[in-house]
Parts: sequence; structure tokens; C-alpha cells
Amino acid sequence: MHRTSTLCRPVDRARRGVVRVAAATALGCATAALVLTGCSLEYREAVCGGGEYPVTSIGGTGSACAPDGERPPEGYTRYPEGKVPQHVDDKWDVYWRTHMIDEKGVIVEAPDGG
Repeated sequence: MHRTSTLCRPVDRARRGVVRVAAATALGCATAALVLTGCSLEYREAVCGGGEYPVTSIGGTGSACAPDGERPPEGYTRYPEGKVPQHVDDKWDVYWRTHMIDEKGVIVEAPDGG
């Protein structure tokens, strides 16, 4: 009687091939997903750290961070609702480089663009 080795059966080779193809496909999909979403994985620096909120100087384009639950320091005020910068170079961070809140609380363009 002749025995067939269990390691060389065609069925086992076919299964190993399917596993290799599946692994290669999964790796290819993961790589493609990483490349296509690379921009969304970039690090964005927060304007303020945890436990703080951003404030702007009155009559200038300077900014600072104030502790949550406390009033802004003298000479600073809160940003208007909906116009608060969250990350460095985001829409509102860029906007406030050329705009300021005057002593009356009105948003005006900063002299000389900042």
C-alpha cells in the first residue's frame, strides 16, 4: 500500500496559495488606504493645551491661552463664538493674523495686515 504524504497533498498547496493571496490582498488594501488617507493622518498642533482656551489681545493680533474656568487676563478677551482658532494655521488662526478686536469689541482689520 502506498501512502501519500499529508504535507504534499494538492489540497494543502491550494489552501496555502489562497492564504498567501488573501494576505497579499489585505496588505495591498491597507497600504492603499494609508496612502489615500495620508493627509488626514497628519499631526495638527493645538493652539492651546488641555485645560486652556485661546484668547486674543484687545487692539492687537496677539494671542494667549487662559485656564478653563478663569477670565481672560487683563488686556485680552475671548474670541467671538464660532471664530475661535483650534489648531495652528487653521481657518481662524490665519484670519486673526490680519484682524483684531478693538477696545469697543468690534472686529476690525489690523493695521498693515497684522
